Amino acid sequence: MVKTLKLIFAVLLMVGVAVALYLASFFFLPDVAALARKNPEKTAFMEYRENQWEREGRNVKMRRTWVPLSRISPHLRKAVVISEDDAFWAHEGFDVNAIRNAVETDIREGKFKFGASTITQQLAKNLYLSPSKNPVRKIAEAILTRRIEKELTKHRILEIYLNIVEWGDGVFGAEAAALRYFGKPASALSPDESARLAVILPSPLKLNPLKDSGYVPKRVRGILKVMAKRGDIEAGE
Repeated sequence: MVKTLKLIFAVLLMVGVAVALYLASFFFLPDVAALARKNPEKTAFMEYRENQWEREGRNVKMRRTWVPLSRISPHLRKAVVISEDDAFWAHEGFDVNAIRNAVETDIREGKFKFGASTITQQLAKNLYLSPSKNPVRKIAEAILTRRIEKELTKHRILEIYLNIVEWGDGVFGAEAAALRYFGKPASALSPDESARLAVILPSPLKLNPLKDSGYVPKRVRGILKVMAKRGDIEAGE
């Protein structure tokens, strides 16, 4: 009971902060409209990684090459959506069902985990914000998510996401990932290779797409089954 009351209080506090942040956003949060015509050069998360490498005394060379969505394998596009945000094409930035399930889980456990991030939410965080999970950052993320969905097409959102997301230590974007792990451009990725890259997105520093035991191949098979069921690939693939 005490945990539930604390959670409710935290939610009410967040609502108050959200209102204040929404008003302040017109002055302090970045304008996302420029993304419709200009590719981001470096994201907040890339800068975070660079600072982390410097603190650790590591000389890591960042690998990233921007490619248009048309030069990213449709297999990878579909595998990533299935793995990260299967309702991507239908929602307006937030997966209401996933949020509801996350909130119900939080209430049961008496915790506040801020789960159920969509591709658009991840894009907002990677472009502009820190990796922290504090309530203020999450509210800023929500405001930016709404703006991104309003200003950009779904195809443009997916294009930017696939070009900036982290796929390994110093590896950012689909082209760099395809070259790093499979020695080929992102346009040439097979269904299996695409599913392997999609699988590691939640933990790109811990998971390896080339691993043939444990979590990776099991999750890959699940994604390929969904793709086959939807007619995106042949059952044999």
